[in-house]
Amino acid sequence: MNKIPNISDAEWEVMKICWLSAPCSANEIVKSLEQSTNWKPNTIKTLIGRLVKKGALAFKEEGRSYSYYPLITEEECIKAESKSFLTRVFGGALKPMLVTFLKEEKLSQVEIEELKQLLEIREE
Repeated sequence: MNKIPNISDAEWEVMKICWLSAPCSANEIVKSLEQSTNWKPNTIKTLIGRLVKKGALAFKEEGRSYSYYPLITEEECIKAESKSFLTRVFGGALKPMLVTFLKEEKLSQVEIEELKQLLEIREE
């Protein structure tokens, strides 16, 4: 697994587009984000540039434009962010986090059954 860079909330929005439809041009990313945010094209292009510098995105020159693609997977980022959150908020202890979420979140019977099955698999 590559070293996962620290990605800001705004950069996550860019990455989501790239994970979904890579390779994509800066204009495609801008068009997609303009629909869901109030960000200006220059802001979005700055975010793309930051992600390239961080090693999260790379690009291929195609004529006069660039085609961007992720160097890290969404799964890798989610794992890294989860570990970071667990460490920062719960001191790395999984049980208090699970207890907090289970007390606060409403779970359907299907979700409860899925959790039981996951715990049974881990027990084996």
